[in-house]
Amino acid sequence: MKLRVPCLLLLTPLAVSAATRVELSCDRALPALAFAATEIERAAALAPTGAPLVVALEVDAAKGGNPQGYRIERHGAGRLRVVGSGAVGAMYGGLDVAEALRLGTTASLKAGARSPHVAQRGIKFNLPLDLRTPSYTDCSDAAQANLPEMWDREFWRSYLDELARHRYNVLSLWSLHPFPSLVKVPEFPEVALADVWRTRVKLDHDFSFAGTDMVKPAMLADHEVVKRLTIEEKIEFWRWVMRHAHERGIAVYVFTWNTFTFGAEGKHGITNDLENPITKAYFRASVREMVTTYPLLAGFGITAGEGMPQKMDSKLKEKWLWETYGEGVRDALKSDSQRVVRMIHRFHWTAQSEIIDAWKDYPGFPATFDFSFKYSVAHMYSIPNPPFIQPLLEGIAPGLRTWLTVRNDDIYTFRWGDPDYARDYVVNMPAADKCAGFYMGPDGYVWGRSFLERQPPATGPRPLVIEKQWYSFLLWGRLAFDPTLPNAHFERLLAARFPGVPAATLFAASTAASRVIPTITSFFWGDIDLKWFPEACLASPRNKGFYTVRHFVEGITMPGSGNLDIREWRQRLEEKRPMQGTTPPQIADRLRGLALETERLVAELRPHADRSAELAATLDDFTCFAQLGHYYAEKIRAACALALYDSAADPADQATAVRHLEAALQHWQRYAAVRDARYVPALYNRVGHVDLTALTAKVAADLDLARQWQTGSVKPGGPRGGTEKGFRR
Repeated sequence: MKLRVPCLLLLTPLAVSAATRVELSCDRALPALAFAATEIERAAALAPTGAPLVVALEVDAAKGGNPQGYRIERHGAGRLRVVGSGAVGAMYGGLDVAEALRLGTTASLKAGARSPHVAQRGIKFNLPLDLRTPSYTDCSDAAQANLPEMWDREFWRSYLDELARHRYNVLSLWSLHPFPSLVKVPEFPEVALADVWRTRVKLDHDFSFAGTDMVKPAMLADHEVVKRLTIEEKIEFWRWVMRHAHERGIAVYVFTWNTFTFGAEGKHGITNDLENPITKAYFRASVREMVTTYPLLAGFGITAGEGMPQKMDSKLKEKWLWETYGEGVRDALKSDSQRVVRMIHRFHWTAQSEIIDAWKDYPGFPATFDFSFKYSVAHMYSIPNPPFIQPLLEGIAPGLRTWLTVRNDDIYTFRWGDPDYARDYVVNMPAADKCAGFYMGPDGYVWGRSFLERQPPATGPRPLVIEKQWYSFLLWGRLAFDPTLPNAHFERLLAARFPGVPAATLFAASTAASRVIPTITSFFWGDIDLKWFPEACLASPRNKGFYTVRHFVEGITMPGSGNLDIREWRQRLEEKRPMQGTTPPQIADRLRGLALETERLVAELRPHADRSAELAATLDDFTCFAQLGHYYAEKIRAACALALYDSAADPADQATAVRHLEAALQHWQRYAAVRDARYVPALYNRVGHVDLTALTAKVAADLDLARQWQTGSVKPGGPRGGTEKGFRR
């Protein structure tokens, strides 16, 4: 399609008192350009007084190129022309201009062409739609609090606008079985759900990890209606969400785990039995209706997942998925053969060859069919070059690509920001011939509104997580689009956010604090979310629970990290062999150094904390990272001393361990005091209740464990955990 919007098509002069005067021209009939124009106008209204500026936003699709790409031209002093290969590209260029106005850098805004480094930059959002159609995260405080927000237009307007500002262009919505809340299926009319329900039952951490009991009879018996909506109103609501996303250049995908029938089971003969032909017909019809009901739905993500018997033959899993999702899409496209509905098939409990064999007749295959792989398993904050994808890159079939699921089950509470880490992570992603893009997000938390703060805002709703953690979301989105953005740019953004605060110091504090979690997670490795939550030194209570100093002695390091675990370190020490890796004492030194550096910088920034509540909260978050770094450093040193005591039985080593654990306890107490003064304890769906103050008793119990240690109890070749294998040929 050829679309050319001529320069100065619509003249919109903006006169601002004591600010920069901007003459802006664009076609406001194009929603993406209208959004960029509004951002430019708002930025100009707040910009410091400067020379008048003339800006033209244009679309020139005739020249081809990536529709997200754009070119900035300078035509003499004070004249900028932004030409996008598509409306989205022109919007991104306009957002560059708006940012330059906010930063006072329009004079140095570089001319030239821009295009995305990673084509698809997305968010993974576990969607708490309704008690009756849950996601995996629904048995958590965050999901329950956010459930009404999912049906609020202002929530999605703000959320999608923020995603666009940070250059994200994919929103993936994940649910076990969303169809009853989203579509009417003519063959199964009783399935469609009116209203929005939420349970009043106090939830606990006793739900199945497979998700099979996510809706319990007691929860249904004691529920509240949080919103009155017919299914027709629900459909119109989600059409509006997808339309607003489309206007911001964001593609919406719906992901499901399979096979779950919450909200439908027991109606029309539908059951959880995969051999039930009625269930199969219901899923096929539901997929068809999703496609026809939502013209802007970009596609589906599917899983041969936890709702299927683990020992079920992969070929049978794929046959079932093809006969429901594949045939459902084909049914829908019979009346719209030009439409593209992408299918993203996760590598989870199935094999590539069986997937391809089942899906080779998908409409548009292979161009419309991708895989998905858990890139860092559950821990994106670990190392920037995770090795787990290597077998996939070597074995992926020609012509096919994978998405990266970039899971953040490391940091839920605090503000993170280290551009060097984010940049390295993005640059290390596979090339575009094998990588379609990524979607980033947690499985144990909901990136909706933040309900962790003890003190909510005096007026208005609670902030979005993407607003509270703006710097983190900005870094990942912007660097995925353009990893050449220098650190100086982010320092200027911090200066604009916190006027009068030493931006270089704030930048350095954020960077140092943000390196604590990757350092500890790369050393003490639990691959999936239920095995490791570094904010609390915790696994699920049905796994290890609180990790003791013995767990640290016997723990493993992340593959590819180059770190030695404590048993390997001890063995090499005793055998006088070269270490050939980063040793546990070196990890402890690194953690302590990061903690001390963070504390020093925060102390310099504290006199400015009264300038804004946000700055004060940010500095407290950095303090939490620092105390956590001290805690883990002391715990690692104690574990090293106990490992030596275990083999040599030298009481001095035991005394050293106790001394380090006493220091660790003090740092934990400081950490808990700062964290719990700002944030409430919370129930998470994977690791259960997290209450740092209550966990202090378990931290203190490490002292007794060290004092009562039985020598010879740690075997050099003892059992070691592994890492989930995400790819099978």
